Amino acid sequence: MSRIGKLPISIPAGVTVEIKDNVVTVKGGNTTLTQAYSKNVTVEVKDNTILVTRNDDTRDSNAKQGLYRQLINNMVIGVKDGFKKSLTVQGVGYKISKQGKKLVMNLGLSHPVEFEEVEGITLEVPDNNTILVKGANKELVGEIAAKIRALRPIEPYHGYGIHYTDERVILKPGKSAGKKK
Repeated sequence: MSRIGKLPISIPAGVTVEIKDNVVTVKGGNTTLTQAYSKNVTVEVKDNTILVTRNDDTRDSNAKQGLYRQLINNMVIGVKDGFKKSLTVQGVGYKISKQGKKLVMNLGLSHPVEFEEVEGITLEVPDNNTILVKGANKELVGEIAAKIRALRPIEPYHGYGIHYTDERVILKPGKSAGKKK
């Protein structure tokens, strides 16, 4: 039995959940998220909680019960509080600025790199070296943060590049010229 899948999801105040034709719709504030689910599981709302149950005892149903329970839980958390990822830009002359809905980054290249905001995601620049990616959809927040991070991966000798704020950056030792054995 799936340990995650059998846990109930409590519905907080201000959040509404609708289930229709194997699609779960979660609304909260001005945000609406939808998720289709497999026929191997049943999703129902009882007493202000969401229950995900499986229809049979196959291994596939067991895995999908946990998967859809967690996806629905992330939707409820997303419309209530939202998700955020923080990125740090590190390097000599590297800086970030926001112009309208564009993120303009000077990353040591011959030209500035521009990144357009996606619908449902907000990009914030609290200072010259920090980017905050915020949104209700956890998957989309992670995907956009990964795309921004991939624009300039960490250089292993000096640590220049873009990385998650909580990521541990391990630097390689440089050459040790003139050492005698």
